[in-house]
Amino acid sequence: MKILFIGSVKFSFKALEKLIGLDADIVGVCTKEKSEFNSDFNNLTPLCETNNIPCKIVTDINSKESLEWIKERQPDIIFCFGWSFLLKKELLSIPPLGIVGYHPAKLPQNKGRHPLIWALALGLQKSASTFFFMNEGADEGDILSQKEFAIDYEDDAASLYKKVTNLALKQIEKFLPQLQNKTYTPQKQDGTLANIWRKRSYPDGEIDFRMCSYAIYNLIRSITKPYIGAHLWYNKQEIKVWKVCEVNCDLPNIEPGKVLAVDNNTILVKCYDKAIKILEHDFTTLPQVGEYL
Repeated sequence: MKILFIGSVKFSFKALEKLIGLDADIVGVCTKEKSEFNSDFNNLTPLCETNNIPCKIVTDINSKESLEWIKERQPDIIFCFGWSFLLKKELLSIPPLGIVGYHPAKLPQNKGRHPLIWALALGLQKSASTFFFMNEGADEGDILSQKEFAIDYEDDAASLYKKVTNLALKQIEKFLPQLQNKTYTPQKQDGTLANIWRKRSYPDGEIDFRMCSYAIYNLIRSITKPYIGAHLWYNKQEIKVWKVCEVNCDLPNIEPGKVLAVDNNTILVKCYDKAIKILEHDFTTLPQVGEYL
């Protein structure tokens, strides 16, 4: 079974590395040279060069040039993992077995953008790692493999990314021979259960201490490193906040946003219900007790 691989993020690298380790017949790879928006961007060219796999840098995967290069490889199937652009009909029709995509959510629920970030930001306690056969819609095709995973209170963007990657690699190891032997059983998605998460924007990352402590905690852990980080404003300067913890406090007469304590580079701030202790941040000058954030 000849495989063409498309990808441009850290997960793409790990998945391609896994396929190479499984002695999969990879006839070509399409990747990007750079990305303006993927914080986990990864150019797959070095991995291809090390393993003597034909590799093409593309800017438009649906362009005539890209399609011709892919057709020349004569793939039986295409794996598209970590590619933030829709594939058009002509490309989808090239491989006889179809194109397998990936979405770290429990499809048909939670289609759309930023699935790991939204899962953490919304405080979900579980989600799923899903491989599916792509069509012209977004995350709509038949499911090839789906495995649930728990989202622990201690998880953040980095730990959840690692957890999901490790699970997905195990799924690849299981379904690859099923595809090779044509013993897989795709499952239809129930469209009545579907919802679509929107693209996040800059204001979504702003910390508002009028929120409850759990909502603030979820926001910060959802976009901490390797992502862009949550932010607040102090003396007209944007300050990134990377790690916090919730702190119980019974101060019903203290307004949200008031700094309660500053100690050893940590900052305790009152929020709507409890308090938030800022543990890792980009403050160059620490606020004073009694000031507001």
